[in-house]
Formats: sequence, structure tokens, C-alpha cells
Amino acid sequence: MKIRFWGVRGSIPSPGSKTVRYGGNTTCIEVETDDGETIILDAGTGIHPLSQSLLKKLPLSCSIFITHTHWDHIQGLPFFVPIFIPGNQIRIYGAFDPVLQKDIGDVLSRQMEYCYFPVREAELKADIKYNSLHERQPVEIGSARVTNIFMNHPVLTFGYRIDCNGKSMFFTGDNEKLYNIYQPGDDYYTEYENQISRKNALLDDFIRGVDVLIADSAYTEQEYPAKKGWGHGTYNSCVDMAKNIGAKALYLTHHEPLRSDDELDGIQKQLNAIEALPVCIAYEGLEITL
Repeated sequence: MKIRFWGVRGSIPSPGSKTVRYGGNTTCIEVETDDGETIILDAGTGIHPLSQSLLKKLPLSCSIFITHTHWDHIQGLPFFVPIFIPGNQIRIYGAFDPVLQKDIGDVLSRQMEYCYFPVREAELKADIKYNSLHERQPVEIGSARVTNIFMNHPVLTFGYRIDCNGKSMFFTGDNEKLYNIYQPGDDYYTEYENQISRKNALLDDFIRGVDVLIADSAYTEQEYPAKKGWGHGTYNSCVDMAKNIGAKALYLTHHEPLRSDDELDGIQKQLNAIEALPVCIAYEGLEITL
């Protein structure tokens, strides 16, 4: 199984001289299975350069798993070139929206309306099928199995685990460590704390022992108090998660859009001091082979 990062930024694309080395595209991760199947996690702007590399595989069959439908995770999908080419088979997976009462296809098709994009979905030439997933619903992709679990973000969000021939990875998508919204002594504090403990135990069991953990680390500990409740992790919370579940390696992504290459270098130096856990700040073009 091979993993390649095509977009590592969060919230908004961040091109410019200060983001050249780590990259400015929003979230997109390519996974190639041992059978040569293509799995794509999220469709941020990084899916456009990915699509250029896939043109040599035509006719293409690939599966796109959307963690959630915030703009920075879907805005590249209309520019995914294979959807315009006859003979390609594109399968897109994601969560049902319980607020709008719409499936993943209905939600994604909105950005293909004329007020947002000049090409209507009906004009696309590839064979495109949408699949709304329930939590923990497995999907078999060749030699790989993709399963999901709910994460903590202001919209329904899946984290995805991929297992293939004894190797495994987990991508959190956007995720914030659970915290108690009540204060000690409040009527519901203990009950809510117990719920958090149960959810954390379920999540840890789901991810436990993966070879690679890819996690949302948008903020530093100093930045987090002003961003609490926005649905993103910190460097420390991601390291704690990796240690709790026994991950063999941790890759940090969804970089804050104003975070420069030099600042990320500085954070990487601090993370290098962590013992018994390889930690890497992800960058565009980074490849992992399992």
C-alpha cells in the first residue's frame, strides 16, 4: 500500500513564497492498494494535480472517500479531470447529511450548479456513482477494506481506516479532541464526562495498532484556546492520540493557512525530540510505502 499527499492545508488554499516546500493545496491524499486500485481521501484543491498524474492510467477506476463536505475538502472535485472523460469509473463515498436530509450525491452536486461552476453535472462523461455510508460500514476496494467512524467536527465527519494485506492506516479528517462543555459541579458534568470516555474508548479501539496515523493538527497549544470548538486538533493532541492507540508513525496535516514553511520546520524540530514515535509534518509529494 502506497500513500501520497497531494494537499496538506486546511481552510483555504495558501499559495505563495512562504508555502513552497510544504505546499498550499487543501486536503487530498492518494492511496494505491497492492492490487493497484486507487483510493482518494478528500477532494480539496490537491485533487487537481493528482488528476494530472492519473491520466496515464486511463481508463481509470477510482474511489473517492469524502470525510466531510466543508469547502476545503471538496472544492477540487469539479476540477478532477477524469470525471470529464468517457470510460472512467468514479465511485464517491461520504456521509448522509442529517440536517439537510440529503445524501452525499445531493450535497456534492450543489457545487456543480451554474451559479458556482460552468459545467453541469449532467454533462460529465465518466460513469460516476455516489454512495452514502453509515458509520462503520465497510467498503471493499480490491485487496483493501475501507471503514469509517464518526469524528468530532462541526459537521458530520468520518475518519477512515484502510486495511490492506496486513498493513493499515487511519485518517482523522478534521477532528478536535473531545472536551466537557460543563464545569465540575454542574448537573451534567459527570454524565458528559462518561460519554466522552466511552466515545474515546470506541475511537481508540477502532484505530488501535495502525501502521500510519494521519491527523489534523491545525493549531499549536498557544493558539487553541481562541479556536476551541472550531473542530481541529493540536500537535500535542495528535501525539497523545498516536501514543494511546499504538500507531507506528504519525503524520500531521491540515496546516493552518498562515503557517509558513519556516514555522513548520520549527515545529518539526520540536517534534523530533519525541521518543519512540516517528512524527512527520506532511508535505505535498510525501510518499509512504507500507
